[in-house]
Amino acid sequence: MNSLSDKDIICALYSASCAGVKIDLIVRGICCLKVGIKGVSENITVRSIVGTFLEHARIFDFRIDGEEEILLGSADWMNRNLEKRVEIVFPVADEDIIKSIKHYLDVELEDNVKASILLPDGRYEKVERGGSAKKNSQMIFIKEANQIYENAVKINKVEADRTFIPL
Repeated sequence: MNSLSDKDIICALYSASCAGVKIDLIVRGICCLKVGIKGVSENITVRSIVGTFLEHARIFDFRIDGEEEILLGSADWMNRNLEKRVEIVFPVADEDIIKSIKHYLDVELEDNVKASILLPDGRYEKVERGGSAKKNSQMIFIKEANQIYENAVKINKVEADRTFIPL
């Protein structure tokens, strides 16, 4: 998402963290949640990815007792969006779409080029790559989209070549 500032949602995230729930958030911009508070938010990680695309998906991947539910939504978690606008959050049921969404999240969580991690003092620190290969999520998505496009062009050309045209 782009922003997280709604007090009620932040409190709910703190409560989940206190209960031992591991929470990974991808918040590009404003994040009022404080990470690393012992006994409050030590199970919460916030990363920001700033690159070519400034608008980010609102994907929610909940896992409870081995069950998983993927939701998509329109709102950032800000008071103005949740209290003063009409927004929507909906479950995803199609397995192919769920597979694509999970791939999207995995790639973003593995970004080690444009991603930064929120520190307890409010600063952001670039993700350390160590010896890992560079993974720029947005460039990966661009390459994947180009490949899908190229494949579609090839398929359409082949189909066009098979079209019967009377003389």
